[in-house]
Amino acid sequence: MPAAPQPSRPRVTPLYPPNVFEKMTRLAARHGAVNLGQGFPDTDGPRWIRALAAEAILDGHANQYAPGRGDPALRRAVAGHQRRHHGLEIDPDREVLVTTGATEGIAAALLALVQPGDEVVAFEPFYDSYAAITARTGARFVTVPLPAPDFLPDPAALEAAITPRTRLLLLNTPHNPTGAVVPAGILARIVEVCARHDVLILSDEVYEHLVFDGAHRPAASVPGGWDRTLTVSSAGKSFSLTGWKIGWVTGPADLVDAVYSVKQFLTYSSGPAYQPAVARALEDGDGFLAGQREAYRAARDELVAGLRRAGLDPVVPAAGYFTVTDLSPLGVTDASAAAAVLAERAGVVGIPMSALCSPPAAPGEAPPLASWMRWAFCKSPAVLAEAVDRLQRLPRALGG
Repeated sequence: MPAAPQPSRPRVTPLYPPNVFEKMTRLAARHGAVNLGQGFPDTDGPRWIRALAAEAILDGHANQYAPGRGDPALRRAVAGHQRRHHGLEIDPDREVLVTTGATEGIAAALLALVQPGDEVVAFEPFYDSYAAITARTGARFVTVPLPAPDFLPDPAALEAAITPRTRLLLLNTPHNPTGAVVPAGILARIVEVCARHDVLILSDEVYEHLVFDGAHRPAASVPGGWDRTLTVSSAGKSFSLTGWKIGWVTGPADLVDAVYSVKQFLTYSSGPAYQPAVARALEDGDGFLAGQREAYRAARDELVAGLRRAGLDPVVPAAGYFTVTDLSPLGVTDASAAAAVLAERAGVVGIPMSALCSPPAAPGEAPPLASWMRWAFCKSPAVLAEAVDRLQRLPRALGG
């Protein structure tokens, strides 16, 4: 008797292409290449902070759900941090929300505040999550290019991109991937443009403690900024604890409430052992932050020097984990295609900048910053020294 036909299931098509950061990490592993692609440190944050989380787990006080809005101690510490570093007076009970990393804070904010038919404006290049989550809201994602080599936003170009449907500006300073820090004057003009057009600001400031040149100023601290700005940050980048995924959103209570209304149906809460440890880190970790900033400044300078010796002209970032460089002096027109060659022949991996830009408008058109590559310097001295040594193979690898 023939077997009964089996019911077929719907065909599943991924909503997005494979994550380019994981792709580059796999490429590095396959060829034994130094991974300067994905932006995570290869050394952990302070042992005393990690010990606090371990003790909380073993003592049995932090193994169940944390409060949905976040551990009260962490919310108080975030408010104290904003007051001490930025002069912002924030109510920890009504104007702070703890999230599962900054990425969840961004996602929950977009899902809460943006509707189909709205427009979200961001400067390009951008953290790739911005476009993906905006797409899930049904809004249109509009980009304003940041011109190389300074990669600073032009308030006039921003204003030209705003329409009556523009709901929100996604601002990122210090900037990933370029390391640019928006100067106070430009920031004030951006806030003024948003206020004039009644546009909300979602300000991603996760690299706030990794500024080497100049100073970070939150958008919320600019006159007229607080009432329309949600600020997102996290412990991951500041304290080299990216896997803990402890972030926060601060801003006016009604906007924070809106974000929480979505966040409660995403993760509800997370990291109950990590949250009190991060609270202590924010209160007592300024010494570590200063030391890490200087260590990364030295790492930045070493990588920039190595890229220059390889015949390139890298951007000297004012902040963050990364430097970027145009590979066209070495004959590269497509950094995405060159990435596999560099992994195999030079033994080093970066992230093509086109992965952090909108796709081309027409078939056959080159993507923005097609010949540019991002390189991470948040690595140990030994790893970075090996990377710099291998970077000297770039001209031969690309020419062969």
